[in-house]
Amino acid sequence: MWPKISLNYSPNFSTTKRKKKNIRFIIIHYTGMQNELSALKRLCDIKAKVSAHYFIKKNGSVLNLVPPVYEAWHAGKSSWKDLKSLNKYSIGIEIQNSGHDNKYEKFSQKQIISTKKLLRCLINKYKINLKNVLGHSDIAPDRKKDPGEKFPWKDLAKSKLSQWHNLDEKKLKRERLISLNLVEETNFMMNLIRIGYSKIPQKNNNSNSKKRIITKAFQRHFRQNLINGIPDRECLIISNNLLKS
Repeated sequence: MWPKISLNYSPNFSTTKRKKKNIRFIIIHYTGMQNELSALKRLCDIKAKVSAHYFIKKNGSVLNLVPPVYEAWHAGKSSWKDLKSLNKYSIGIEIQNSGHDNKYEKFSQKQIISTKKLLRCLINKYKINLKNVLGHSDIAPDRKKDPGEKFPWKDLAKSKLSQWHNLDEKKLKRERLISLNLVEETNFMMNLIRIGYSKIPQKNNNSNSKKRIITKAFQRHFRQNLINGIPDRECLIISNNLLKS
C-alpha cells in the first residue's frame, strides 16, 4: 500500500516523458539542509535547477515534487557501471536530514517507515532490481556523502528493499583493520568496479585519492561502523559476498 502522498509541485524537471522500462534505479538522498522549509524552497526554486521526485519530512509525511514519468534533477554528474547521468534512469527520494556539514543526525523512525512503504511500491511498480536501490554517494562518490552511514541500509535489506551481505557480523568484525596485500587490494578495487562504482583512473597523482573516496562510499553503504577509506579484510570479504548475491 502506498503511503499518503501530498503534491508539492517543483518546476525543475525535463518535460520529455520517460518510458516505464527505462526507470531502473532509485536514488536515496538527504537534503543536507537544517530545516524542511529551506530544503523545499530550494527544491522548488526554478533558479536552483535541482529537484527530486519525492520528499520525506521529519514526521514521515511524503511529498511528490515531480511525477516519476519525468526526469527530476537530483543525481547530477553520476555513474553506475556503464551508465552515466543517472537522472535519466532513476527516481530520486530526498529525506530531510541536516547532513554531515550540519550535525548529521539519525533519520527519524517515521521517516524510515515512510521510506520503506514508498520504496516497496516503487520497486514493485517499476520492477527495480534491489541492487539498483542506491545512495547518492554510491553514484557520485567524489561529490556526495548522502544519505550517509546513519541511513539504515541493513534494515531496508531485511525488508527486501535493498542489497546487503549475508555474513555473520560478529565473525566479520574480527577481520576489521587487517591490512590487505597488494593482490588483495587490487581484487577489492576490481570488486567495487564490478559492483558498479566508478572506475579508478590509471596510475596518476589522483589515483590513490580516488581509491580512498570510492572505498569510503562503499563503507558508508555496506560497512557503516568505520568510514576510513582504507580497504581491509572486512571490506574485501563483504565485497566478495555482494558479488555472489
